[in-house]
Amino acid sequence: MRATLNIPDDLLSEVQKSTGEKSKTKAITVAMKEYIRQKKIKELIALRGKIQIEDVTEELENLEIEEMKEDDRRWHTR
Repeated sequence: MRATLNIPDDLLSEVQKSTGEKSKTKAITVAMKEYIRQKKIKELIALRGKIQIEDVTEELENLEIEEMKEDDRRWHTR
């Protein structure tokens, strides 16, 4: 998408230096993606202690093992 923006030259130069991008478009894109990533991280951190996540890893592994055993039994009984 094309857009006309008035960005101060010194700010744009600093963004280019920080991102290591030569292209202004790429530098701005990288900076915007990083901003959004940081915002999402902050939102996730704010949820710490507010939601309960149950670890069902062991149960899933046991189910997978049982499924594999059942598959083995099916193949070996033919």
